[in-house]
Amino acid sequence: MTEDPVNAPEKARPGRPRSEQSRTAVLRAASELMQEVGLRAMTTELIASRSGASKATIYKWWPNKYTVAVEAFLSEMLAEAPDPDSGSAREDFCIVLRGVMHFYSTPTGRVFGQLVGEAQFDPLVHAELRDVFIRSRRRVARAIWDRGVDRGELRADVDPEIGIDIVFAPAIYRLVTGSGALDDAAAEAVVVAALSGLAV
Repeated sequence: MTEDPVNAPEKARPGRPRSEQSRTAVLRAASELMQEVGLRAMTTELIASRSGASKATIYKWWPNKYTVAVEAFLSEMLAEAPDPDSGSAREDFCIVLRGVMHFYSTPTGRVFGQLVGEAQFDPLVHAELRDVFIRSRRRVARAIWDRGVDRGELRADVDPEIGIDIVFAPAIYRLVTGSGALDDAAAEAVVVAALSGLAV
């Protein structure tokens, strides 16, 4: 089976190929520790102890604990909100946004909010979050957008990056401010409101 370039995670960093079993163990350990002790208190030593991978192995694949955290978040988000390609841009946006909001409403999602906060003060965390997590998720959104334009469902005269922001920005805003629900009904309402101006 060929790899889907839209849903595929970022390419592995240069060097020796990672053992998928070790990678999974490290990411699972990071997810558990972030919920148990928090992002700042989590250390590479704790990840190594929990996962069974050595610190040297972890540092060979990830420069620091934040890059481990970003990949762990991305793995969970891909599971929650893949690209459904249902044949309808509106339905695709609803499915993905429901997945995003469900992720944000979990304990892991709330820790993700801590990472977003950390990124405002640490340029390295900011770059990792933008280049690995955000770009991967926006590729999914852009694929939905482009299909919608090609099918005549969405306005071709709207900047796609702005259109994507309109659909997905309310989710992260609600996560970091606590200003509204993060549930299926909210996802549906956001997509309906957004597409009232974006649809043809």
